[in-house]
Amino acid sequence: MTISVGDKLPSTTLKLMTDDGPSDITTDTLCDGKKVVIFGLPGAYTPTCSAKHLPGFIDKAEALKAKGVDSIACLSVNDAFVMGAWGRDQGAGDKVLMLADGSADFTKAAGLELDLTQLGMGVRSKRYAMVLDDGVVSHLAIEENPGGLDISSAEKVLDAL
Repeated sequence: MTISVGDKLPSTTLKLMTDDGPSDITTDTLCDGKKVVIFGLPGAYTPTCSAKHLPGFIDKAEALKAKGVDSIACLSVNDAFVMGAWGRDQGAGDKVLMLADGSADFTKAAGLELDLTQLGMGVRSKRYAMVLDDGVVSHLAIEENPGGLDISSAEKVLDAL
């Protein structure tokens, strides 16, 4: 079952690359008592993800934070090493947390998995953006087309705040 507006975010552990290597971060730690934007995408270094989705949130980070967002997180079914490298390549810095869901535990728990096995990519994440208030989904936009960016862009999230 896919997560919906009004639902509590599943409690899972993700990975975040630090200077000391991969580190655990729970969804509870990320969201408790905060307004958080999480956007998910099919994969690091893929065309729409690299050219538009992640860069949009990097560019709009200050505007999102001006609307009360405490943290912005990019989530993908990749490992922490890939997410860390991609974040460095894209200039995410401290604007966007690059979260790895390597085994798709969060993605499956939220019902946001996308089976791209026929393309040789295995289970991935659908493209989406959500706003969480203290861990509860207040806005959710899931793209119908994984290559599209019609409703989950940083601009659309700004409009929803």
